[in-house]
Amino acid sequence: MAANPRIKLPDVAKAGEVIEIKTLITHVMETGNRHDKTGKPIPRDIINTFVAKFEGQQVFRAEFGPGISANPYLAFYMRVPGPGVFEFSWTDDHGVTTVATAPLKVA
Repeated sequence: MAANPRIKLPDVAKAGEVIEIKTLITHVMETGNRHDKTGKPIPRDIINTFVAKFEGQQVFRAEFGPGISANPYLAFYMRVPGPGVFEFSWTDDHGVTTVATAPLKVA
């Protein structure tokens, strides 16, 4: 299960400026290829989709496979259209979605 999403945005941005958005979430990202001590396969459990929206519009999307490490970190760039709120969502193989929001201050 995903937990503790962390988001890093600039403290203040200007309209038209390109900013870097950084996200990190805690998740085991179990590939399904390992076995426990008794030889039983450990079921796959990964975050398979990440979506970033700004004021309801999708601005970034990523699909993950089993090659992604635990606690996936993402960074991407976006041109600031104006003030608004980001919504980030991570969805895992069990259909559980973790959502976090963060406001972007524009000077």
